[in-house]
Amino acid sequence: MNFSKTSNPVFSNNVFAQSYSGTAQGVMTMQGTINKSLLLLGIIVVAASFTWNMAMQANTTAYTLMIAGAIVGFVLAMVTVFKKDWAHVTAPLYAVCQGLFLGGVSAFIQMAVVAPRIAQGEVAPAMGGIVFQAVALTFAVFFIMFLLYRNRIIQPTQKFMMGVVAATGAVALLYIINLVMGFFGSSLTFLHSPTPLGIGISVVIVIIAALNLILDFKNIEDGVAQQAPKKMEWFAAFGLMVTLVWLYIEILRLLTLLTNRN
Repeated sequence: MNFSKTSNPVFSNNVFAQSYSGTAQGVMTMQGTINKSLLLLGIIVVAASFTWNMAMQANTTAYTLMIAGAIVGFVLAMVTVFKKDWAHVTAPLYAVCQGLFLGGVSAFIQMAVVAPRIAQGEVAPAMGGIVFQAVALTFAVFFIMFLLYRNRIIQPTQKFMMGVVAATGAVALLYIINLVMGFFGSSLTFLHSPTPLGIGISVVIVIIAALNLILDFKNIEDGVAQQAPKKMEWFAAFGLMVTLVWLYIEILRLLTLLTNRN
């Protein structure tokens, strides 16, 4: 088993192998990991619905919760990465925070980007469901990637993993540069522009995020094969949620660009 090549920072080198002590409570199973993943996903959906409804009712508290969710969620993610044994507590809390953040962001995009254009007749009413489309596409991509992995149509070979790692690193560097430029009142405008270049880059990033799911599936499968401690089910589920959240955000951004294209 090789954990040395994964672009998901949650699944670092030998993450499961480093957690073999204290297996008295059982070993990691695929069903257990699936159950915990579904639980975390449910928490995200409920929390997102909360800030979504608040934002749609013009409750300014939704914005505060969105920002707090993003900041606290990041902190919890870092804590979980370095304190894997705490995942049974930090992972659900992370899911709550990410849900609050995603609900607020989704509502903001719906109201600030799509709704005004529908009112002016510039966008077809069907596009009003851009958030629903993003959710549906995220699940569709997840199941497609799962089937591709399960049927070994896409195999996580050494070259494949190195390619995904390099591509993900490039995306991270691009976003860091854009963030730093933002502090000086500038930005990489092509990232947010509904031009062929901006849309093309967004499509590539969505593909990279989707390919990260293959690496996540492999690490989970390897953890089960290695009979890692049962507590690692929470950590594995957390890692999968990190990728799913990223995938959803990128798909939502792509749909926004497509909606606002010239």
